[in-house]
Amino acid sequence: MVKGLLKWMICGAVLLLTACYSDSPRRSEALPEQGSDSLPVSDTLTFSSTHHYSVNYNFVVKADSVPLLRQQPEEQMSELMTDSFSVRRGEPLVVADVRTIPNDSIDSVWVQVATVDSEFGWIHESELLPAVVPDDPISQFISFFSDTHILISLIIIILLVFGYTMRHLLRQNAHLVFLNDIDSFYPTLLALIVAVAATLYAAIQMFAPDVWRHFYYHPTLNPFSVPLLLGVFLSTVWAMLIVGLAAADDVRRQLPLGDALMYLAGLGGVCAVEYIVFSITTLYYIGYVLLVVYVYACLRYYDSHYNPRFLCGHCGRKIRNKGRCPYCGTVNV
Repeated sequence: MVKGLLKWMICGAVLLLTACYSDSPRRSEALPEQGSDSLPVSDTLTFSSTHHYSVNYNFVVKADSVPLLRQQPEEQMSELMTDSFSVRRGEPLVVADVRTIPNDSIDSVWVQVATVDSEFGWIHESELLPAVVPDDPISQFISFFSDTHILISLIIIILLVFGYTMRHLLRQNAHLVFLNDIDSFYPTLLALIVAVAATLYAAIQMFAPDVWRHFYYHPTLNPFSVPLLLGVFLSTVWAMLIVGLAAADDVRRQLPLGDALMYLAGLGGVCAVEYIVFSITTLYYIGYVLLVVYVYACLRYYDSHYNPRFLCGHCGRKIRNKGRCPYCGTVNV
């Protein structure tokens, strides 16, 4: 039953991998037709290519509140009497218009957004973007885990849990990836994929930030519809899912339930620490050298310690060296 479930999950992942994710923003019913004072088509296309969003793009408020100006931006710049209103966390917004005012000393780009109650208000782009997130679950996931406070908290929690788990497993002499491993290459392969994914993620942030910014505003799960570097990163994400399922199934077959859960907990801790280490060190160019050394060390260590080269002549089980079989006791020469 478990094997059948595993096959269905892998098939579903493959189907999702080959499916196209729509990157066109959804239109809001509260937004009327574009007025005559909106950006021309050519300017809209230019703005969309550089800012990665445009008219009719949907956001969701993630800040406690976002203040919006009811009047035109020029009225506030001229210090005329103006009125404002606020939208709260979780409320959807749709971009109704974008204007560029070069003589604005704060921010030349003003964005008009519409609420679900058909209220329209203006706000500087520099004030809007930090307070909202695209109306897409992938973008919201990226935004959540990009928050500095959340990252610091997660790093502390992961390190504490990892340290406690490793201490507990070592005391019990339990099976653990890289230390007292099982006869399966899937856990090692999963750890290597996580290290590669973390390095690629940091590399995209450093060398192709605009590519990542476009992906943030127009996310997709299809690695074949994005630039090569981003496509390779998405492929590693899918590989983590598939190899992780295979590793869990292999661990379940080789270990009792309690030992399997502890092994998987240790494997998860190793992967989490790897992701933190490689994503941070790559920002300082150390991660690239570290990745090469890590891949070589893992493959060499697994090949020398956990890669059986012989079969027992009596029971047919895999054994690492000639001599007495640890399973049936037969001496193999």
